[in-house]
Amino acid sequence: MIASYVFYGWWDWRFLSLIALSTVMDYFVGFRIYESTNKEHRKRWLWLSMVFNLGLLGFFKYYNFFIDSWIDMLSSFGYQSESTWTLQVILPVGISFYTFQTMSYSIDIYREKLKPTRDFIAFAAFVSFFPQLVAGPIERATNLLPQFLQKRSFSYKTFSYGAKLMIWGFFLKLVVADRAAIYVNAVYNNVENHEGLSFIAATILFAFQIYGDFAGYSLIAIGTAKLFGFDLMTNFRRPYFSASVSEFWTRWHISLSTWFRDYLYIPLGGNRVVKPRWLFNLFITFLISGLWHGANWTFVFWGALNGIYLIAEVLLFKKDRKGIFNVLITFILINFAWIFFRANSIEQALYIVKTIITSPGRLYIGSGDDIAASIYAVLAITILFLVETKKEYFDNLFSVSRSRIEILRLGGYAAVIFMILYFGVFGKSQFIYFQF
Repeated sequence: MIASYVFYGWWDWRFLSLIALSTVMDYFVGFRIYESTNKEHRKRWLWLSMVFNLGLLGFFKYYNFFIDSWIDMLSSFGYQSESTWTLQVILPVGISFYTFQTMSYSIDIYREKLKPTRDFIAFAAFVSFFPQLVAGPIERATNLLPQFLQKRSFSYKTFSYGAKLMIWGFFLKLVVADRAAIYVNAVYNNVENHEGLSFIAATILFAFQIYGDFAGYSLIAIGTAKLFGFDLMTNFRRPYFSASVSEFWTRWHISLSTWFRDYLYIPLGGNRVVKPRWLFNLFITFLISGLWHGANWTFVFWGALNGIYLIAEVLLFKKDRKGIFNVLITFILINFAWIFFRANSIEQALYIVKTIITSPGRLYIGSGDDIAASIYAVLAITILFLVETKKEYFDNLFSVSRSRIEILRLGGYAAVIFMILYFGVFGKSQFIYFQF
């Protein structure tokens, strides 16, 4: 716990008070919920946990967003405010993750799926566990908390596996994501100087940038936890091989998707209600998921667009879809939604869409280092595609002896380390999901 608090406090020690308050709140609320025999009292304690955590999240993440949106709406009716009432609020890193993690603890106790722990140190360590504190995976107490109460011993096999996960995670981040980011930023940060083909190329590269960035962080977090003998949940499972948008959301940011499924979508009624209500449940879940990602209308629109995709699948398709053609269509739909996720504003996103349709123009190539970065990014994505294609379709196709497999793996990881050191972008680039 102390190591995790030092890790988090190194960024800004002042925000340690928030994670400490959230920890203390849910630790005691858990006992109040568990010990209460009155249903209404249990519900009130649960509401206290939810209001407190969502209040923290809402103030630090959304206060200025809602104030500015309110002022803009008043301005559209001709009312001009002399003061916007905005504050210089810094978004604490990881607040979206640890508030959801502590809330799920209280909710699971309320649902009688979990008993509260009396070990405060273990609970505080669960909330602040440094590998996944700032960008997930969002762990459940049923999985992670008991591991702090178990005695662990060193395992070379587990340590080695964790190190390999970290190596691949660094490749995804430093070589795939950060190389792709050079071209993506050159286009998306100067939209007025580019045309349709450049936007298409930049959006496809962004799809791999955000995947490499976030899946890379998740693997580093999972691998780091493995070094200490902890098991974290899988957060990505080759999402771009999905044959439908619904399948994509069972493979992308799995910890968040399952969180919204279990604590929002199912309590709303899920698919166990009449079809109009079911469609509403799908839409509102993804709308809120979009808002969770950031205080900007672009994220709200992105979430709503994914909700519309899922509604269309329910209305238009009777069975699960398979095949390369459906994988390609899904990839195109997901990329179209990424435009709104990456754009700096709704107006910019709409301009990009309009330009793609009406003015394909020429493809931006860049010059010098930009060309080299683009080539390296394409090569890294090709390697990623080949590795994930093998895992998705051919993992059990070849029969090779265990010793030969180990030699091939060691050679592969040595090659990956070389590519990280030679092609990786080493600078001050942070992980995209740190801002959420």
